[in-house]
Amino acid sequence: MKLNIRTKHMKNQIVLTAGLWTYMILLVMRIPLSRVVGDAGMGLLAPAFELYWLVTLFTSYGMGRAMSGAIRYRIKREQYKNAGKVLKAAFIINMVVSVVIAVVLGLLARVMADVLFLESLSRMAILVTAPVIIFSALIGTFRGYFGGYGLGVLVAHSQYLEKITMLICALICGNIFNNYGEKVSLLLKADQYAYAYGAMGVMVGVLLSQMITILYLLVVFVIYSTTLKGKLGQDNSRKPETQYSLQRLLLNNSIPLALIVIMSNVLILIDQRMFNYCMNVQEMGEMRTALWGSYYSKFAVLIGIGAVFVCLSVYAMAGKISNAYEREEYRAMREWIGRAVRKICMIAFPIAIYLAVLSDAVVKCLYKGMTDETIAWLQKGTVLIVLYGLGFLFGQVLYKLHMVRELMITVGISVLVHVVSAYLMIQRGLLGADGVIYSLILFFLLETVLCFLLVSRRLKYRQAWLTDVAFPAVAACVSGLVVLLLNKLLLGSVGAFVTILIACLVGVFLYVMLLMVLKVIGEAELSRMPLGFFFLMLGRNMGIL
Repeated sequence: MKLNIRTKHMKNQIVLTAGLWTYMILLVMRIPLSRVVGDAGMGLLAPAFELYWLVTLFTSYGMGRAMSGAIRYRIKREQYKNAGKVLKAAFIINMVVSVVIAVVLGLLARVMADVLFLESLSRMAILVTAPVIIFSALIGTFRGYFGGYGLGVLVAHSQYLEKITMLICALICGNIFNNYGEKVSLLLKADQYAYAYGAMGVMVGVLLSQMITILYLLVVFVIYSTTLKGKLGQDNSRKPETQYSLQRLLLNNSIPLALIVIMSNVLILIDQRMFNYCMNVQEMGEMRTALWGSYYSKFAVLIGIGAVFVCLSVYAMAGKISNAYEREEYRAMREWIGRAVRKICMIAFPIAIYLAVLSDAVVKCLYKGMTDETIAWLQKGTVLIVLYGLGFLFGQVLYKLHMVRELMITVGISVLVHVVSAYLMIQRGLLGADGVIYSLILFFLLETVLCFLLVSRRLKYRQAWLTDVAFPAVAACVSGLVVLLLNKLLLGSVGAFVTILIACLVGVFLYVMLLMVLKVIGEAELSRMPLGFFFLMLGRNMGIL
């Protein structure tokens, strides 16, 4: 019985966290892609893929959520005809937005590549992005529709299907186009064309994944729409809603949320432009593209994977915080926030510290090509994992409190500070990728602090800094020193993978023991941990529990 309950709970979590898991797939995808198209190919891919991602945040994320809420509201009141009109209204908005942007990309791809990104050959991948955006808008429309009808499992399945096919198609097409590009490079005696064709091939693979996902959603839509015909005769709509009123409703509900996530994700395009300018001024134009590709496919991926794991650890808690708020149980809400902060610190601190001290082993295990720069970047920037996790939590709390306006202002201020600091450090200070990392740390630090202050003021929340933050940090640092020593002793003799395995096992064991000694975790927390029974037995025998 308990096994069935746990299995059901695990399935529910996989569905509820599909967005985070599929984003993880997008990050992991860059690891093999960097081997297929090279660092320079990833540098040329970055502008195209990030443009696609930014538009998707509106047409799929923002509009999809607005659609789901609007349809769900009408379905509960058996207003099926009006719910159907929501689909039509969202379809028109998404198609207009995506087609206009696709036309702009198609006509101005060369100008954008030369002026906005300072990467002339990235225009080839940007051209392919135009049709990708249109298919992505269709996917977002269908997901919003199914989400409104309570078919979250189907939406999750489509997300996993999209990202898995994207991984497969991008690798295959990237390899095919890269091989063709090598022939073109030999003919033109210019190596960069191989990378440009490789990046273009990756975007062709993305396009194929969108087409496959659309076919899946269309088939399901046709099947499901037949079940609605009988309900239309039971429609309780008092008056039909106009397309104008529904479109206005959808835009009002989708734009604020879309702006928040777009502002947070546009930074990488801004940073790439400043980085390229910095490299050109330093007469390092030949290394520029490969260096940014290394940053995009190595540093950003490893930091992103660590951050996603941290967010996954508290995703369910965000829902419990929201439920407590809706029931006006503010004391319980503050307790859940405290637990979430402690859990983030318990998970984020060791991930950040272990990744920093094992950076050489991790990078050598996963990548080839430019690795020395990535190792140095990781040693400076893993604090981003901690800041991202805390910022995610307090941002989610503000959203659950319906403080969207305050959240938007907070993100806007943080973005402005990031842009100014990046300009001073990268374009003026010529710090290159180091300047990008420092300005990102400043962005996430400011965003986290501002969100924390807003939450504290609204809920009268007081943070237990010693037990929730300081003790996990101390335990992670002490165990991190042991991991660092093991890395120094083992890396040269047993290899990167074995070093990572042994060092992490020893480090985690010591870390959990220190948390037990410092009373950060007790029997209740250990009973829910993997292999927690072992630490429970050990702690009781040693008298620390």
